[in-house]
Amino acid sequence: MKPYRTWSETARRDFHLALLTFGLFVAVAAKFPAFASPTHLAGLLDDTAILIMLAIGQMLVILVRGIDLSMAANLALCGMLAALFNRAWPGAGVVPVLAVALGAGTLLGAFNGILVWKLRLPPIVVTLGTLSIYRGVIYLLSGGAWVNENEMTREFVDFTRAQFMGLSTLSWFAVVFAVAAMFEMRHTRLARDLYAAGGNPEAAAYSGIDPGRMQFIAYVVSGAIAGLAGYLWVSRFAVAYTDVAQGFELQVIAACVIGGVSIRGGSGAMAGVLLGALFLGLIKNALPLAGVSPFWQMAVSGLVIIVAVSLNSRAGREPPRRILAESAP
Repeated sequence: MKPYRTWSETARRDFHLALLTFGLFVAVAAKFPAFASPTHLAGLLDDTAILIMLAIGQMLVILVRGIDLSMAANLALCGMLAALFNRAWPGAGVVPVLAVALGAGTLLGAFNGILVWKLRLPPIVVTLGTLSIYRGVIYLLSGGAWVNENEMTREFVDFTRAQFMGLSTLSWFAVVFAVAAMFEMRHTRLARDLYAAGGNPEAAAYSGIDPGRMQFIAYVVSGAIAGLAGYLWVSRFAVAYTDVAQGFELQVIAACVIGGVSIRGGSGAMAGVLLGALFLGLIKNALPLAGVSPFWQMAVSGLVIIVAVSLNSRAGREPPRRILAESAP
């Protein structure tokens, strides 16, 4: 039986995406030379850092045949909690704020995971519902008011902007997450279990892997990343309000799909997801330079997503990748 996608085929797909991303970068840099300056490249990574982090979490969820539409709402709620905590206890420092955001995001992700795992509810229905719930909770907590920079401590705001070796703390978070995720997805048993649970849940269950539990773990990790990203977002832009990151979950899903993660589950590589996020970040930064209006920017991004989904769906019609080799007769 032919595998769904061998490592060589995955590498070839990632290579083509890398070439496309590099070609787009060269074309933009040729038209606008300042685009290739170190300062602008550092800013590009800053703009894409949170997308990279969220795409890592979303990949895990899609891998086990789930979807997390509440990710951006989770980010916004945890960002608001971080801002309110900082306003109430300005002398606490950054570490407790990080703990609040990370802990809240983990709990929100676990809530999604429990509903999908134990109640066996469709992931798209669960996360569409929790999306509205989390946005509503933000309004209740803040009373619809904004938390602005003048209500935040300098330590709270400056944490993500601190520079080290030419990159901000925010960018270093993305780099560390990317390196750790690539290692985990290549060398750990948990990653193999996630692939097995998404590729063939029935076969995975026979081999002792609980597909529902794998979905729960994926949602917990995704929620934790979104929670941490909530503080990083609010800190970077120095404002927290109900509609923070509204619709950002669609860009996150697009980064995964463009990077080759199968919407049917069980297939995808972390390198492709990172390239997909960088590709979207490049488009987002390049279109304004070319004078493209925000409305056309949305249209171009939507077209890219549709093309990527179409190509991915065609690939998904092939038989799933085999995890275990057939035993000898």
